[in-house]
Amino acid sequence: MPRRNKPGIRLLLVDDHEVLRLGLKALFTDTGDIQVVGEAGTRAAAVSEANRLTPDVILMDVRLPDGSGIEACREIRNSLPETRVLFLTSFVDDEAVMATIMAGAKGFLLKEISGEELIRAVKTVAEGQSILDPATTKRVLTTMQHLSISSTDGRKESLAPQELKVLTLVADGQTNKEIATALGLSDKTVGHYLENIFQKLQVTRRSQAAAEFVRRFSQ
Repeated sequence: MPRRNKPGIRLLLVDDHEVLRLGLKALFTDTGDIQVVGEAGTRAAAVSEANRLTPDVILMDVRLPDGSGIEACREIRNSLPETRVLFLTSFVDDEAVMATIMAGAKGFLLKEISGEELIRAVKTVAEGQSILDPATTKRVLTTMQHLSISSTDGRKESLAPQELKVLTLVADGQTNKEIATALGLSDKTVGHYLENIFQKLQVTRRSQAAAEFVRRFSQ
């Protein structure tokens, strides 16, 4: 396992644009206390380099040539729970933001952020704190509030936080086993959560639950 050669935050850059990676590397190198230990341009390379280098923080794009940075985040967090992932992307997609949170990311920022703010964000995440673009966070939280379900007798039933995590992964196409692995649960526990979710959403199949999640999330 790699060891620190000098004090500071060990950072892995993941983006398919080489010019952007070069610019980010120069930015962080100038800080003196953030060490760029590696780079990757694909999902597969991100997972491989993360496991090889065990960085403190990974700065990652959502869209990668061979898949999603969200998938990479989930894989990395499963094998390296102490590594923090911070997403840096050029577009605002509330569903993607929600998925990054559920995958265990510590932050989601837009590429229009200033260099000084980005450096501060990496340091904040390295300390174990979460950071999100304020406007995006507000929309996501509002959407989550819309996931209160109206029952047949007019009562409101809200999805519990863990139920919401399970439903998000169902909508992402994950199997019960994959969900159990991602959330550190047993297959049986995931099944119980799904039963509760189906009852609250008043559906009987995974596909219906996923469709309902997407419909409510796009409101």
